[in-house]
Amino acid sequence: MFAPENLRSPLARARGLGSAKSGLHHWWLQRLSSLALIPLTVWFVASLVGLAGTGYETFTAWLGSPVNCTLMILFLGVGLHHADAGMQVVLEDYVASHGLRIGSIILVKLLCYGLAAFGIVSTLIVTFGV
Repeated sequence: MFAPENLRSPLARARGLGSAKSGLHHWWLQRLSSLALIPLTVWFVASLVGLAGTGYETFTAWLGSPVNCTLMILFLGVGLHHADAGMQVVLEDYVASHGLRIGSIILVKLLCYGLAAFGIVSTLIVTFGV
């Protein structure tokens, strides 16, 4: 059967599919998540230093604060999203086999979002004692 797309040159078929499409969005999300992680990481490290040597009760009281609970959830979500985006770029660039690359990207996504869900649920359980 006649298909007009068969008459198009390879350049015409490739036009508009470059990194300026979905790749730019991915690049911007990674940059924005890295910017968000700067104050969140400073807060997290300062909190760990401040909580060093204290007991579990002090930690649960600290995490029970709405500000600390919210910042912890943001730190977990943004941090693991940023890790997922970074690992996806590495896998796309360095894994030659298409099937292995796709499988690895799916595995990393499941791992990162599973860890984020586990961390957020754990934070809520410690905070609210569910």
